[in-house]
Amino acid sequence: MPVFSQNLNNLILNTDSYKASHWLQYPPQTEYISSYIEARGGSFADVVFFGLQAFIKEYLCRPIRQADIEEARTMLTAHGLPFFAEGWQRLLAKHGGYLPLRIQAVAEGSVVPTSQVLCQVINTDAEFFWLTSYIETALLRAVWYPSTVASLSYRCKQIIVEGLQKSADHLDSLAFKLHDFGARGVSSQESAALGGLGHLVNFAGTDNLAALVGASRWYGMDQELAGFSIPAAEHSTMTAWGREHEADAYANMVAQFGGEGRLFSVVSDSYDLWHAIDEIWGGTLKGQVEQMGGTLVVRPDSGDPVKVVRELLQRLGAKFGTRTNHKGYKVLPDYIRVIQGDGISTTSLAHVIDAILAAGFSSDNVTFGMGGGLLQQVNRDTLGFAMKASSACIAGQWQDVYKDPITSVNKRSKRGRLALVRSENTKLATVREDELNGRDNLLRDVFRDGELLIDDNLTQIRQRAAAGLGL
Repeated sequence: MPVFSQNLNNLILNTDSYKASHWLQYPPQTEYISSYIEARGGSFADVVFFGLQAFIKEYLCRPIRQADIEEARTMLTAHGLPFFAEGWQRLLAKHGGYLPLRIQAVAEGSVVPTSQVLCQVINTDAEFFWLTSYIETALLRAVWYPSTVASLSYRCKQIIVEGLQKSADHLDSLAFKLHDFGARGVSSQESAALGGLGHLVNFAGTDNLAALVGASRWYGMDQELAGFSIPAAEHSTMTAWGREHEADAYANMVAQFGGEGRLFSVVSDSYDLWHAIDEIWGGTLKGQVEQMGGTLVVRPDSGDPVKVVRELLQRLGAKFGTRTNHKGYKVLPDYIRVIQGDGISTTSLAHVIDAILAAGFSSDNVTFGMGGGLLQQVNRDTLGFAMKASSACIAGQWQDVYKDPITSVNKRSKRGRLALVRSENTKLATVREDELNGRDNLLRDVFRDGELLIDDNLTQIRQRAAAGLGL
């Protein structure tokens, strides 16, 4: 009986089954295939491109081995597909197992309107024309997920910035205004790392330790942390004291984590949020909160976020007082703030901020958190990501390759070798590479024949994304 592969790092098996038969399907004398990736459009007007470097480092900078070929031969043959053993053996012999591919891409962190080219791939050796399409499954997956999370986080940042600009004296707290609580809600550890990194392109608040490991592993943050958190309570640590000792549970949090310059968060709705605010935080423990020297962050975790946050601010203001900032909005004392991490989406986030401002409070009083809604409630169709062949060289002649289905204009693909340029009005536009006419191509060579050519750190990527907001 054959022993089938258990190696999830075998790049030959990191594809869709039908790709294994495509080497037999191209026209005779095919030499080069060029494909591109775009976000065709969907939930957001812009896409924040991110994640390619992580994929290249993790998967493309190590060679195919003989053992990989044998594992793939056994599995794919039994699976019912023709295995191109000669092609893979030739790749091993001629290129040492490294993929003869050239990958161009827009700089990571760039904010690009949808329906523009983001990445382009072509084989660099005519013998391996079939390789461009073979890598589609792995490459597209590597790009669409972290880019979509980064784009969702970026959209949240736009909303938060608008609220702060209307109601706060400054943007000093912006980096920590959206916190990633999504590690437990994703499908895998790698998803947590990649999605969490997509969020860290825009913010610095996270409870996702996998994202910090990914930042060190893939994006140069091995001597500087990419994200930060604070001590925080969960329901079990509060309810373990019993309902009759709720005040003692809260007092313990103040004793353990309060102090000059320290922040800590306490979930306060395990029983009755309004009782917790009026009678415990604003009553029994009011003096301790005022005098501890740090900042208590009150966290509600249920109910309608719009109604709960608005009423929570009003009750805290009644108990602890407020000051009026230069924009004319009320701000709680520095020792108390609110975090809303339940039920937050781009839609509810905007509604909550509108309600905060309508009640006369600055949105600077509130930090937000997202879990599965940030890292898991996205898919490839959220921004319409696709990878398509657009040009082929056959018998020395280049020709356009495209699809134009009569039943779906939205799936019409681009033609030719592509480039991304900045037009006279500074907008980004996709053009044919042979029509650049001296303009700079924003697609940079990032990978060629097994070598990573550009190694950006997360700080550089963050700066590009922030520039999209004019920050």
